[in-house]
Amino acid sequence: MKTKATLFSERVLKTVKGIKKGQTLSYKEVAIRAGSPGASRAVGNLMKKNLDKSVPCHRVIRSDGKLGGYNGLKGEKAGLLKKEGVVV
Repeated sequence: MKTKATLFSERVLKTVKGIKKGQTLSYKEVAIRAGSPGASRAVGNLMKKNLDKSVPCHRVIRSDGKLGGYNGLKGEKAGLLKKEGVVV
C-alpha cells in the first residue's frame, strides 16, 4: 500500500510532466493541480530533490514570477527556460 506522501509525490510529478515546453506553473499552481492546495512548499522540496530528467522541474517557478532554484543552479534554470521560449 502506498503512503499519502508517495501518492502526493506521484501526483506532483505527473502534474509537472504535463507542463508543456515554453510554459511554466508556480509551485502553488502545481500543488493545486495535484490536489493539495496548501502544499506549495512540499512541491518545492520535491522539485529541489528531483534528479529525474524526464520531469521538467525547471518549468516550476515561484508565485512572484522569480525562478527559484533548480537543483541549486539558478542560471541553468533560466537558460533552459530561455531555450524553450519563456521570457525570463
